[in-house]
Amino acid sequence: MNSKQSQTKKRSLFDGEDVYEVKRSKQEDWKLWYGDGVAWFRGAMIGKGSFGCVFIANLKNLKSRYSSYPPIMAVKSAEVSASGSIQKEKEVMDNIRGCPNVIRCFGEETTNGENGQMVYNLLLEYGSGGTLAHLIRNSNGKGLPEIDVRRYARSILRGLSHIHKLGYVHCDLKPENVLLVSNCRNGGFVAKIGDLGLAKRVNRVKKNKLGPYWRGTPMYLSPEAVINGVQEQPADIWAVGCIVFQMLTGKPLWVTDQDSGVDEILSRICDENDLPYMSSSISTEAMSFLKGCLCRKIMCRLTANMLLNHPFLKGIEDNVNENEESHEVFDINAITSSSSFSDDDDDLWMFSCSEESSYNLSF
Repeated sequence: MNSKQSQTKKRSLFDGEDVYEVKRSKQEDWKLWYGDGVAWFRGAMIGKGSFGCVFIANLKNLKSRYSSYPPIMAVKSAEVSASGSIQKEKEVMDNIRGCPNVIRCFGEETTNGENGQMVYNLLLEYGSGGTLAHLIRNSNGKGLPEIDVRRYARSILRGLSHIHKLGYVHCDLKPENVLLVSNCRNGGFVAKIGDLGLAKRVNRVKKNKLGPYWRGTPMYLSPEAVINGVQEQPADIWAVGCIVFQMLTGKPLWVTDQDSGVDEILSRICDENDLPYMSSSISTEAMSFLKGCLCRKIMCRLTANMLLNHPFLKGIEDNVNENEESHEVFDINAITSSSSFSDDDDDLWMFSCSEESSYNLSF
């Protein structure tokens, strides 16, 4: 078999680049290692991280007693012995269920691989539009139209308001963790918050001998998280500001050289004199919205509910129906494998610092 026969060139579902479809034998290896569910077939791998792997899954029989499941799901899987993070995510999702702007959880199931290994599986709503990060990358550094930014920002804040109301902090909001789910009403996509594996209860502090620590992704951490290890609901709002900035400009809030490491990002977050460049093309309302999110003084940072009433989000048509579900049927063999997550996406980053600082960010 020559190279042309062994590889099929397809467009990646998430990264927007041309990639080569993984050989069928590799997909069969996944199926043998992780196994199929009682009511669903395991398809291509679409994500991988320290937590485990994410697969496409299709129902075996749409008319079975499991027909309450959607025709296609995302299944997050790990060996039972290493599934603590996913099981914690299941607990959080059970406690915050009921919001159309948070990825739905359809249940859990244990499968058996060919060699007898037991695999824990979390059955989740599938974002057929990929992630917000994918959408931003496809803008080629130009950013999204402001009307789209406003719509996605409102969806994210609705989900975050629900999470905060029920006493949780997400702790890892970023474009990669916002999924775009098909909207049957208008054929577009709805932004939904996903990946709650690092979420924590409000005011619950985990003691650590090394001093204050933080969890999540450095680029989206708030100053108080980096300096004092404080991650409460205002830290999620700071992350929302980072996401909205990235949607508007096509670039992260803290633009760094390709060779720059985590330490430089953390240093810039801590430096109250280091202010991000704001393009004059950003509207006055958008600028005001960002100031409400990215204020270094925690007490001055706006809440999710306050931001939902901000002029920047006024006049956006409501396109979410809580009872609406997509009934698209996908061929799992036609979806190319693509890793949406890096291996360290779910890692718990550690940082110790005894210095305190006052924050006052202004554009």
